[in-house]
Amino acid sequence: MSPDWSDLNVVLSREFIIPTNKDIGAKIQQENAHQRCTYLCGNSLGPLTKRSKALLQEELDVWGTRAVQGHFTHPYDREWMNIADTVTPLLAELVGASEKEVACMGTLTANLHLMMAAFYKPTPQRFKILCEGNAFPSDQYAFASQARLHGYDPNEAIIEMCPREGEFTLRESDIVDLIAKEGPSISMVIFSGVQYYTGQLFPMKAITTAAKAQGCVCGWDLAHAIGNVPMALHDWDVDFAVWCSYKYLNSGPGGIGGLFVHNKWENRMLPQYAGWWGHDPATRFAMPPRFSAIPGAQGFQQSNPSVLATVSLLGSLQIFKEVGMMGPLRNRSLRLTSELEMRLIKSRFYVPINEASAQCLLRGVVDSKERTAQQGQPGFTIITPRDPESRGSQLSLLLLPPNSDVMDRVFNALIAMGVVGDERRPDVIRLTPAALYNTLGDCERAASCLERAFEGLTKAGL
Repeated sequence: MSPDWSDLNVVLSREFIIPTNKDIGAKIQQENAHQRCTYLCGNSLGPLTKRSKALLQEELDVWGTRAVQGHFTHPYDREWMNIADTVTPLLAELVGASEKEVACMGTLTANLHLMMAAFYKPTPQRFKILCEGNAFPSDQYAFASQARLHGYDPNEAIIEMCPREGEFTLRESDIVDLIAKEGPSISMVIFSGVQYYTGQLFPMKAITTAAKAQGCVCGWDLAHAIGNVPMALHDWDVDFAVWCSYKYLNSGPGGIGGLFVHNKWENRMLPQYAGWWGHDPATRFAMPPRFSAIPGAQGFQQSNPSVLATVSLLGSLQIFKEVGMMGPLRNRSLRLTSELEMRLIKSRFYVPINEASAQCLLRGVVDSKERTAQQGQPGFTIITPRDPESRGSQLSLLLLPPNSDVMDRVFNALIAMGVVGDERRPDVIRLTPAALYNTLGDCERAASCLERAFEGLTKAGL
């Protein structure tokens, strides 16, 4: 039976195992304890799928009955030596690439280091790395360590682009203008496809085009983009990209990563940190002393991938394929996120973004004793862009007053009522309706519980 895209009240896929209210420790009426919680945290960790659970059990059984022979003979035709081939075509479709441009391997930051080792080739004239300010910390650490590895001071080599004063997200025109201005000194432009804290979807095609016009290498961290928004990495002329799979791809905690390398580099670049799984599979088990790279992204593989991690990802990717991949998923996602946004904005505790910005600016001019009195009652704003085309599924709620305990108290109240989002210091709660398993009812319940959480703070006299 084909999924019903039009009805947001119906779960698109029943393949997902959502924790119950009791499972998450919600303090809720007994008759509702065994109902599924309102899980709006797929931006952090996607839920387990029944398909993945079954595939994992199959592989455990094969391990028990075939042992080492499972690498070459497999009752389900998933020989372990070729296990990545089961997911590569689906990953390629998600990111807009050919299969040769994609490798399922490693973890996000390890893959980022591999790509930067291959593509970051600084010269005295062109050595800078341009990224968004407040990028995910692991990315920041990688950028800084790569700059130091080449003998540069990260404070001089890294340009962190921050929003204008009083704003929370970057303007496309400002990014493009900065690339044009600093281009001759920039070796690499690397942004997140979707910013983890604000939920901003960066204009990937425009940024890539601007970077290429200045002779810069352009790469992307797609941790919050893959499985969330449609992409066309090959057509956009992206040089490389890396991602994890445990967020929107639902592969499980610490799931296997992936990378993209544009095929224009196929005959121009060899992996600098070679491993046997990147060697030509036709002679891999002959154990030759000399490395012969697989053409394309898969030549960057080093060790054989975890079979359990790969089939867990496969179970989720099969569901993506069954529902039509990113085109229809994006349409449903846009509707769900807009429905949640509309309900949040109707809250009496919602603060328009310009007023919230003024409160945040007070942090720099008012000492801590005066701040709470001047900033008013508890409330929230939404720092994710209002334009649906400039965001993915996620909405980032900035809790007010800034640097108070409001975020912690609201977050705990939501959990107690069975709503799972996640918190990001200092003041943000992220709520993400995922198209595959969330419904309009989840959006309505989350908004209602948020209202009750703030009402509880008001009654407590905060």
